[in-house]
Amino acid sequence: MATITLKGTAIQTAGSLPKVGTKVPAFSLTGGDLADVGLKNFAGKKKVLNIVPSLDTAVCALSAQRFNQEVTSLADTVVINISADLPFAQKRFCESQGLKNVVNLSTMRSSAFGKDYGVVITTGPLAGLMSRAVLVLDKQDNVVYSEQVPEIAQEPNYDAALSAVKKIG
Repeated sequence: MATITLKGTAIQTAGSLPKVGTKVPAFSLTGGDLADVGLKNFAGKKKVLNIVPSLDTAVCALSAQRFNQEVTSLADTVVINISADLPFAQKRFCESQGLKNVVNLSTMRSSAFGKDYGVVITTGPLAGLMSRAVLVLDKQDNVVYSEQVPEIAQEPNYDAALSAVKKIG
């Protein structure tokens, strides 16, 4: 269990993020066409998992926009926004923001991702949503960077995450 804050008030998550050097668990989430999507769909690519409570909030929107902008210069890299938002809302968000370099996946059909990755919030007003976190995975789905953002209203460390992607061979 990790303790994070929501505007200074302590809240808990179901566990801890996968650690650097470990292989992440497989997942099945819902894509924009309502198909099941998992890590196998991104085989052979470096992956930035941008995990957020909801793209419909200012800080989540900023992180999606920033990663969308930065990934254009990174070869063999995909940014995957993961949230509890419905695929229809995720699509509308990306269209309204002009985001074309990210993939959105929803936890709408499965709560397993949040539990398996330790990011589902278990206490406070956002219980059931996911905490703000970033994982960078190499082409074999091993964690090379892991950040549980300590305050929900805070943006992740973009420079550290992007630096980790650039170091992957």
